[in-house]
Amino acid sequence: MLKPILTLSAFALIAACGSTVTRLNMPSVAPTASLRASVGSVMIRTVSLPTNAATEEIALETAPGVITSDGKLLSADDPARSVTLALTQGVGDILAVNAGPDPWPFAGLPDVAVDVRVSDMLGSAVTGNFRLAGQYFIGGDGIEYSDQTRSFSLTVPMATRDVPGAVAAQGLAVAQLAEDIARQLGR
Repeated sequence: MLKPILTLSAFALIAACGSTVTRLNMPSVAPTASLRASVGSVMIRTVSLPTNAATEEIALETAPGVITSDGKLLSADDPARSVTLALTQGVGDILAVNAGPDPWPFAGLPDVAVDVRVSDMLGSAVTGNFRLAGQYFIGGDGIEYSDQTRSFSLTVPMATRDVPGAVAAQGLAVAQLAEDIARQLGR
């Protein structure tokens, strides 16, 4: 009876040792811009990401057009949530307004809502760059604010041509996008 318990314990110990998961957190990048807002509040809708960027496995372009992930390095947070919150904080800090994610956490309605649709969010070991591209839509409901559509295409050099380098560059790219959105809402 002791032998099966020891065997089971040893198997559990080996399984526990082999299940270490490493997660990487997209770094928070403090905005450098400070703008006067043309609105009092901004809601950032949950950011829409392409499949390769929406999963917890962090993908990297390893050859031209080849996107891979090894499952060893995972995102510390849900990627869409992480990008949404980083944009919310960045836009709010740059404009010094109430900014919140969807669902809107404050009473009443926000002055404008920003809907971001990302078509490309990927680091490349081939080029050594991180690319963030897509469109965002700004709309006001109940105030005099003309709807806007803007395309964005940002390229940030990666410090290293690997997954950690891509994650660090992603933080910079998202901060640049927050500044671009804030410029559309500033005076």
